[in-house]
Amino acid sequence: MKHLGVRSTVFVCYVGYITQAIIANFAPLLFLTFNREYGISLTLIGTMITVNFGVQLIVDLLASRLVDKIGYRPCLIAAHCFASVGLILLAVLPEVLPVPAAGLFIASAVYAVGGGLIEVLVSPIVESCPTSNKKAAMSLLHSFYSWGQVIVVALSTLFFVAFGIQNWAILACIWAIIPLLNACLAFFIPLFPLVKEGQAASTSELLRSRIFWLCVVLMFCAGAAELSVAQWASAFAESGLRVSKTMGDLLGPCMFAVFMGLSRVLYSLFSEKIHIRTALMIAAAGCAVGYCMCAFAPSSAPWLGLVGCGVVGFFVGILWPGTFSFVSEKMPRGGTALFALLALAGDVGCTAGPSAVGALADAFGGDLSVGIAFGLVFPVLAFAVLLLTRKSGAGKCGTEETQKS
Repeated sequence: MKHLGVRSTVFVCYVGYITQAIIANFAPLLFLTFNREYGISLTLIGTMITVNFGVQLIVDLLASRLVDKIGYRPCLIAAHCFASVGLILLAVLPEVLPVPAAGLFIASAVYAVGGGLIEVLVSPIVESCPTSNKKAAMSLLHSFYSWGQVIVVALSTLFFVAFGIQNWAILACIWAIIPLLNACLAFFIPLFPLVKEGQAASTSELLRSRIFWLCVVLMFCAGAAELSVAQWASAFAESGLRVSKTMGDLLGPCMFAVFMGLSRVLYSLFSEKIHIRTALMIAAAGCAVGYCMCAFAPSSAPWLGLVGCGVVGFFVGILWPGTFSFVSEKMPRGGTALFALLALAGDVGCTAGPSAVGALADAFGGDLSVGIAFGLVFPVLAFAVLLLTRKSGAGKCGTEETQKS
């Protein structure tokens, strides 16, 4: 079979983010089911999220050396295979192992390897493609995670209503088909060098750059600001509006993902008309407004907090892909190491943000508004960092700042 065109490369990356949405959002829909079927405590089941992000952090840390040594294609294929196998193991291992919880953790670790590799690989692959508007391509790419989240929550809910939640293992195997087919397609797509051979910046070069560290903080804030609301949106909707779990999922995470995906699509259409730093500053400010709506909505108008979740989703959607585009512009020789380290920073934020919100909510008697109020620090810090980047004249790898180091 002949190699396909550039569009097929971008398509595989789009499906890669849908795959990541599957492995991040499918298991949490089943937490109560795991509790009932296997008698596992919700606290222990909830640590599956920690395992997922923990393994992804390790993969992010190791990926830059691994990808450059092995190559993008083998790693891209392996990422989707890990994701597919992990989903199948999720369906099988809890039934065959004497300790069902061990099966859940093993499956989580396996598909988390795939998720970590996908996070590191697909953004630089799209960045390397010969497209006319890379900012638009990057924003559109990341919108597919949002659409994937909507698809996973909505279709899984419909499946459970139609066939019963007791058949969740069948659905896990159905979801596993998507990364498996994408792995097959990845054999034939064209791949392009991100940086000319021998010209990529070393990790030590990156670590000596001021703009790199500012963007690391920005990525941390992007991940923390996004997940601090996304992970708690369902509970926020249930407690504030007193609706069922199914309705909470649809009003919370689903609405958040729709607005996040919408903002990324809109930015991809209008990115040439607005500078990336300006777009990021607007996004950080709008995200802060959304956090204020969530945290300080009066008890007489709980719907205002739910609207705030949508506002956060809309504005935070630009922060993660926008930071990738911004740093690629500032550090064009960053290479795989740059994307891997930024993904690591983002995933640390994804882990730390929701944990801090939950801990503070617990400390104040389960009041999620208090935890969300603390989360306001992330978009505010992102805005402050962007102000600092305006004063940072140098910073491109290979420019005056790096050469003098």
